[in-house]
Amino acid sequence: MTFIDTSAVYAILDRNDANHEAAKSCWFALLDSGDLLFTTNYVVVESCVLAQSRLGLAAVRAIHEELLPVMEVVWVDEATHSLAMAALLAAQRRRLSLVDCVSFAAMRRRGLQSAFAFDQHFIEEGFEFPIEMK
Repeated sequence: MTFIDTSAVYAILDRNDANHEAAKSCWFALLDSGDLLFTTNYVVVESCVLAQSRLGLAAVRAIHEELLPVMEVVWVDEATHSLAMAALLAAQRRRLSLVDCVSFAAMRRRGLQSAFAFDQHFIEEGFEFPIEMK
């Protein structure tokens, strides 16, 4: 099972993103592999906000109609949110986001190591990128 991060979603959508070609290649390799994909509702919100502000509503439609149907969206509960908020505040790092901390907590709860992301915070937290991205 592989976690899907906002950085990957955005890179898939934006043809001008520096990671676009790598993102497309990895996305299709993940789909072809039959690997189960999951994300959180926090990542969905973050991805939609970023895509809408930078690319427009067509990108939000692509997220909704093309990307989300092939992954499980885990809804963040109060316990996961609280754990992530505590981790964020303890880290005292301005560039680390609450959404990232929620992602880390959700991945750990599922015992996952693989994240499709272009965010180095995942590596710093001990997670791995899919082999197609290495």
